[in-house]
Amino acid sequence: MSDLRIAIIGAGSLVWSATLIHDLCLTPDLHGSTIVFMDINKERLDIVYNFARRYASEVKANLSFEKTLNREEAIRDSDFVINTAMAKGHYYYESMREASEKCGYYRGINSTEWNMVSDYHTIWGYYQFKLALDVARDVEDHSRNAWLIQLSNPVFELTTLISRKTKAKVIGVCHGHLGYKDIVKVLGINEKEVEAESVGVNHVIWLTKFTYRGEDAYPLLDEWIEKEAEKYWERWYWEQTNPFDVHMSPAAVDMYRRYGLFPVGDTVRGGTWKYHWDLETKKRWYGPMGGPDSEIGWMMYLKYNEIRMNALKEALIKGTGLRYFFPEGRSGEPVIPIVESLACDKPGVHQVNVPNKGLLEGLPSDVAVEVPATLDGKGVHGLGTKRLPARILNLVMQPRVMRMEWALEAFLEGGRDVLFDWLMLDPRTRSTEQAEKAIDAVLSLPGNEEMARHFR
Repeated sequence: MSDLRIAIIGAGSLVWSATLIHDLCLTPDLHGSTIVFMDINKERLDIVYNFARRYASEVKANLSFEKTLNREEAIRDSDFVINTAMAKGHYYYESMREASEKCGYYRGINSTEWNMVSDYHTIWGYYQFKLALDVARDVEDHSRNAWLIQLSNPVFELTTLISRKTKAKVIGVCHGHLGYKDIVKVLGINEKEVEAESVGVNHVIWLTKFTYRGEDAYPLLDEWIEKEAEKYWERWYWEQTNPFDVHMSPAAVDMYRRYGLFPVGDTVRGGTWKYHWDLETKKRWYGPMGGPDSEIGWMMYLKYNEIRMNALKEALIKGTGLRYFFPEGRSGEPVIPIVESLACDKPGVHQVNVPNKGLLEGLPSDVAVEVPATLDGKGVHGLGTKRLPARILNLVMQPRVMRMEWALEAFLEGGRDVLFDWLMLDPRTRSTEQAEKAIDAVLSLPGNEEMARHFR
């Protein structure tokens, strides 16, 4: 039993909050805690609050719930602050994508090498960066000893920013490393007999350890690629129903061949422009929907979130049971197990994003890296120095770190030149006039007035 206070910022995202609530309810060590929901949207906040009370009652979980529109009130005296908030929401970013596509930038000016993921907003993420930094500063001011778990994207940029500019104890969290389970499923081997380890930076991680029954499992991957991949892709291309089903796609295998390690999770969705020039290119590498970040796949994802949100709302109104929305047991998402390890001094190995400080060789110490680490009541403990092949460091990691640094400079320093320089290295740019037009189109959108002043 626990008497923790856990604040969830941006709790109106019911799809995410519902998963956190489900996992909290199924974690007896955290029973007795108070969960504080905070959002700026009262209607959505009320829905999440009512969902939590109903679901906890159904599963007989001893948890208390509060709700507030005031961020400082939620954070004050909390032991954990989980930031799930996305400033302005998905459709705000879609408006910027549409505006820059009209200027010749397919999938928007934010899309760039090793960052094609649709909700991983960097160069145009001014409001998201500001919100995340404000949350971290509130933690500094009102709950100095709390752990801040940064869940909303871009985890790489935001964890690095927060660790450099505040004293908050920040951990970035993502579930992409669990993509190895899809690899295991396609190979047809027993997941319980597999050990996997992935390292890198968030959304750019590589399978550095892969064993089956104690033996190196990479030969199983090689054999599958040689003997089964083409037959699998032929079926997969016509039977694929989920745009996120890309972990064993032609893109994933091509990245493995080019860089020497298998890409894991959201890494597969990135890569270079080789995989992303247009919809037909995306379809060739990611399947008939072009993967989750094409104009088809991403709209499917947004629509799915709306459908799930409406289904949860309808269940609340009708008073029907909520359990059927979830699988048996905890979801597999890493957030609540991380809280449990830290709060209850239950040592466990978890995938985390934290300042490097020697955890990953070849990258600066103040850059957030994603690595497995042991967590317990004393904090985060690295499992020793990790290494990536020189080819991955030189051709993938260092260019991605450079883009991260540019995005942080854009947010911290402002000025139009940084946006212009960003586009001057974009292969889609054909003229200075095109770049200027795209910048004007994004900055002139309603709601971007403050952002426009920042970049004038």
